Amino acid sequence: MKKREELERLRGMSDEDLREEAARIKESLFRLNFKLALGETDAVKRLRQEKRTLARLQTLLSERQNEQAA
Repeated sequence: MKKREELERLRGMSDEDLREEAARIKESLFRLNFKLALGETDAVKRLRQEKRTLARLQTLLSERQNEQAA
């Protein structure tokens, strides 16, 4: 999925859905780190993608919290 499409999809989600997605990605990162420790080299690209997606989710959540506080 392209970055722009992914951002639009994430922006359309509710706060609760974003939190659930973040929890799912954290679990995925845990599993990918485990695979990486076992020597599976194909996990590297997926690990980077998941980290970026998690960062986007956290950024959207913090932006929404700042908007509500203002």
